[in-house]
Amino acid sequence: MRLAALRLRVADPDALAAFYRDALGMSVRVEGANRRLGYSGQDADLLLMPGGGGYRHDPGQRYWKIGITLPDVDLAAEHLRQKGIPVSAPRQFLDIGYMCHLNDPEGFAIELLQQDFEGNRPVDATSPDAPFAKACIGQITLRTGDIATEDAFCRSMGLSLLSLQDVEPHGFDLHFYAFTAEEPPNPDLWAVENREWLWKRPYTTLEYQHIPNARFAPVPDYLGIEVEGLTDPKKDVFGDPWLPA
Repeated sequence: MRLAALRLRVADPDALAAFYRDALGMSVRVEGANRRLGYSGQDADLLLMPGGGGYRHDPGQRYWKIGITLPDVDLAAEHLRQKGIPVSAPRQFLDIGYMCHLNDPEGFAIELLQQDFEGNRPVDATSPDAPFAKACIGQITLRTGDIATEDAFCRSMGLSLLSLQDVEPHGFDLHFYAFTAEEPPNPDLWAVENREWLWKRPYTTLEYQHIPNARFAPVPDYLGIEVEGLTDPKKDVFGDPWLPA
């Protein structure tokens, strides 16, 4: 099985698909009124579906962001600035990763996450002419106040827990799941050494930002996740759909 696509309802699928193609290097396929876009590997696509009326991100919402993992965040951020696209300054965030953030033209959040920590990036990690050539949709991120129930659902679906990350200064922790038989280098899932390994995985992980006992609002423009190998539609513990790819 594989996390195959994130479904989002948007106001203008053509215009938004053009942004992901021209700015972030994704390819685009027309599927009727929908636009399916993504990179060429095992990672999930984005499926943009019409009908959105204007999205506004709020930290109290269930759906948060996608994370794009890639070899050189500095190069990618400069590429975006040259196109006039606002992007935050890249920085090493605690012992989590070297990253920056932006929003797409409809307001959906995007994290650019380097595959290596600050100072560990190989020389000439990627070509300056193609900063997104080795990119991957590495994370689909949801929020939860009840990680035990989310964990039970994920395990029932066949997902494996790959990493646990404490972000104590900000009052949350992170939990990463994937359809894989791979095991991280260190069996202690809290180990920092597993994180650069995780950012190099070629498939998409499901990331939960866990704030104990918090309650989150649904996001009407988040239309669920497609799973390759799933035979029947499911609903997660929040009631959002998981659909056969």
